[in-house]
Amino acid sequence: MTTDLLLRNRARDKGSVPKPDATPTRLAGQLSLERHSVAAQSTTEDLNLSARRTGSMEQKLLILIVDDEIELARTVSYNFEQEGFATRHAETGRGAIEAALAGPAPDLILLDLMLPDMTGTEVCRELRRTEATRSTPIIFLTAKDNEIDRVVAFELGADDYVAKPFSVRELTLRVRALLRRAKTSKSSTPTGEQNFERLRVDPDAHQVWVDGGEIPLTALEFRLLHTLLTRRGRVQTRSQLLEDVWGVHADVTTRTVDTHVKRLREKLGEAGSYVETIRGVGYRFRGKSGA
Repeated sequence: MTTDLLLRNRARDKGSVPKPDATPTRLAGQLSLERHSVAAQSTTEDLNLSARRTGSMEQKLLILIVDDEIELARTVSYNFEQEGFATRHAETGRGAIEAALAGPAPDLILLDLMLPDMTGTEVCRELRRTEATRSTPIIFLTAKDNEIDRVVAFELGADDYVAKPFSVRELTLRVRALLRRAKTSKSSTPTGEQNFERLRVDPDAHQVWVDGGEIPLTALEFRLLHTLLTRRGRVQTRSQLLEDVWGVHADVTTRTVDTHVKRLREKLGEAGSYVETIRGVGYRFRGKSGA
């Protein structure tokens, strides 16, 4: 039985056969466990996105692949390495947490929802509680494809959600888009505490206070509030919020935005009125204090 056929048969048992557009012809060898320094070879945006400049050299961006399907992980790893990335692999939830905290830190994590020792959502929750991985982009890979699972994933802090079987080419495009968005967000987002009347937000610590009392928010709720606050006075459409808060490829309905805004307002209490509804358009964080 050929390697390709063996991979597809094993993946089919778990409902996760990757589409054949980018399947490698050989899978032999160990997965790359470290970033490798290489000379800068291109000035194009996509190639630059795959590397971080360090002096006159560039370091490949590191993708952590968390999946207990070894052959599938090797397929994904092979394709990303062909695209100029470095990869690291973990088969369990605990292994994923250890790999995410080991140096060098990953630039993005591909996380399977169903792992042998703990669920992907538990891993995601733990990573979002940890300072070093709090802002690391996470994409869920899973055979479970319904809106409830997607919403739960986004609430826990996932940045995207890809259902198996998937096209490796599409996955690569999503990874590039997410890394590009994370880079843009990091360079344009204000740092330091932000204050508005009774509300205080610390983006670095992911903490929110109203009248001095801390308000516990999920990772997604915090991202929603922070997005609205940093764009204070400007209307954000539901589609725009879906793209910027839930992720470029977030496949959830606009009703999900309304539900989360309502929940956010309830948690903020009196400060919830700062988030205004613009009927027929979307939402806006109040532009001026006392308005």
